[in-house]
Amino acid sequence: MYVPNSWAERLPFLEALEEGWQPVPRAVFFIALVFYAVFLIQAAQGASLPKFMDLVFVPIHEGGHLLFRFFGQTIAIAGGTLLQLGVPLMLASYFILQRQVQGAAFCVFFFFEQFLPISVYMGDARAQELPLLTVGDTDYVIHDWTFLFTKFGVIDHDVQIAHAFRVAGWMGMAATVAWMAWRSLPSQRRV
Repeated sequence: MYVPNSWAERLPFLEALEEGWQPVPRAVFFIALVFYAVFLIQAAQGASLPKFMDLVFVPIHEGGHLLFRFFGQTIAIAGGTLLQLGVPLMLASYFILQRQVQGAAFCVFFFFEQFLPISVYMGDARAQELPLLTVGDTDYVIHDWTFLFTKFGVIDHDVQIAHAFRVAGWMGMAATVAWMAWRSLPSQRRV
């Protein structure tokens, strides 16, 4: 029986993803590295730049509740987070298909960055101390993660799940920056 030895043989579509990436101009590469470094440092310190992204993603999250409300209560409640994570993933897919390193990295970076505020929301499932926003009736506001964790029987593990989600976000952001640097290096050698 033949057993494939390489990733390319096991997953042939990965080989296609390796080819044809557009070169990254040196100035764009260094500006991006500085941006990500500043953003990560500020996120670690709880500074305002990462919180500025909430102005972009909170309306997307709330829109997800409206978009998914036709599929029942559970999907409607999860829909906020689904769209919050889905938008940067869909945009990343576009840039990956266009083979644009900096666009793909930016979108994937913010996909993982959204794990941080989501983890805060998850960790508040039992305490319910965060102020909640709604696009509907203010008398009927549901804490997304209290509802979802209770429904799936994991409410007692809200803090642990939130911590794991937060760690995954940090790891994903770091891996994205590393990937961008790795993918950009060949173009820096050619320039």
